Amino acid sequence: MALIDRDHDAFLVIDVQNDFCPGGALAVPEGDEVIGPINRLMGLFSHVVATQDWHPADHASFAASHHGAVPFSSVTMPYGAQTLWPTHCVQGSAGAAFHRGLALDRATAIIRKGWRGEIDSYSAFFENDRKTPTGLGGLLQQRGIRRVFLAGLATDFCVSFSALDARTLGFEVFVFLDACRAIDLDGSHAAARAAWEKAGVSVTHSLASDYGCK
Repeated sequence: MALIDRDHDAFLVIDVQNDFCPGGALAVPEGDEVIGPINRLMGLFSHVVATQDWHPADHASFAASHHGAVPFSSVTMPYGAQTLWPTHCVQGSAGAAFHRGLALDRATAIIRKGWRGEIDSYSAFFENDRKTPTGLGGLLQQRGIRRVFLAGLATDFCVSFSALDARTLGFEVFVFLDACRAIDLDGSHAAARAAWEKAGVSVTHSLASDYGCK
């Protein structure tokens, strides 16, 4: 692994929010264990972007928005299959807030996603229709970013979609796997790892001995 280049590398901290941590509405197992590694890693980067799920209360991806539906079932939306989730990360709620242990003052930008009521957004770069941008790609390109490093929640959904989209946009991509946690819904973790290998997403570790800065 080459040294972290403060001018041309960016660190994306994906959805480290209360609702995805233990006790939250859509808790990822051991989700709060990513906070320590992420806080250490943020000190290596000049460009740190945190993403935040930010849903209206009646978001179309919520099971509660579909009569008789149960969480983790699936429906077909105009943009394709959509998993229905428990109501989570509602705009302005305590669940939508970043975990208090996250060193958020190190972030140089925050990208809110999923705020369009009719479409979900796993990726930090695009809504789930795969064409509506969040603006993050343009931001990173304007900053001269060449490599993107990711960590956060959940490995197999928002981290994975973000990593794959970063590759599509031409960035070299690394996932700090030990600084992520997965939901693993019906084999989604293994599917994500297979997709990374095919796309050229690299897996690394937050405590790799050769990390440093230049």
